Amino acid sequence: MGNDALKVNDFVQQGTFADIHITTRGSNWLWAVTAVMTVAALAFFGLSFTRPRPQRLFHYLVATACLIAAISYFTMASNLGWTAIPVQFQRNNSKVSGVFRQIWYVRYIMWFVTTPLMLLALLLAAALPWHTILFTILLAEIAIICGLSGALVRTSYKWGFFAFACAALFAVLYHLIVPGRGHARPLGADVNRTYTSAAGLAALTALLYPIAWGLSEGGNVIAPDSEHIFYGILDLLNKPVLGALLLMGLKKVDNRHLGLHFRDYDDLPTHRGYGEKSIHHHNGVGDSAAVPVVPVTTTTAV
Repeated sequence: MGNDALKVNDFVQQGTFADIHITTRGSNWLWAVTAVMTVAALAFFGLSFTRPRPQRLFHYLVATACLIAAISYFTMASNLGWTAIPVQFQRNNSKVSGVFRQIWYVRYIMWFVTTPLMLLALLLAAALPWHTILFTILLAEIAIICGLSGALVRTSYKWGFFAFACAALFAVLYHLIVPGRGHARPLGADVNRTYTSAAGLAALTALLYPIAWGLSEGGNVIAPDSEHIFYGILDLLNKPVLGALLLMGLKKVDNRHLGLHFRDYDDLPTHRGYGEKSIHHHNGVGDSAAVPVVPVTTTTAV
């Protein structure tokens, strides 16, 4: 059975025809990304059963991010989750000639939900304090909202939103590179190496997203099919590949070494003050280190 998504769901939204739109080839690519995201989500969730219940936080975070991405790419592959917006720059190239371009708002909904999950996993791996983690996530959300706002604007004012998004993005990169590496280094060679490689990949893809936006929603330079290929590769690197790096690098690391403690449902709850006690253990992080226990609200693992 062939791909008839573009026949079932056409290119008319609220009476407006999007003449700059994806083709069956682009839809096929989106179906492929949907499949990869789905397999990755199932694999990460399955791997969680290889760890004790209190040690499954990172598996749950990356599996959920990939599942949400799979739903989003299913929506786009079905030619849904978009609206038609007049382009600021009308091009002569036949692939991008026209007035109304498909703008995929469902992609931004995906990023709004999955980016905090992946950032949370990444920054918890470096044992950053919660206020830094929350501030970094908030900055990322600002960048995403500004990106969507700019994509929905037809005039040159879209580039004002683009500038705000880039400013917030660079602030996120600062927290990934400077405080992040500073907190990961004392946790041992394995944690430091894992965080450095994962944060490096996240930073590289973060720098490429604005380029993709400028060439597609912003400047109408590349066709929607190419837009989806560009964004799809970045999302694959930023979710399944980044998630695999984290899980592989932290597979021998006890979450308590990162300041995370979750009790199992058959464990008795303990009450301990902040910084009351330090632990000295190896935990598979390359070298022994004295790491202060940073208890969080006691949670029953599932």
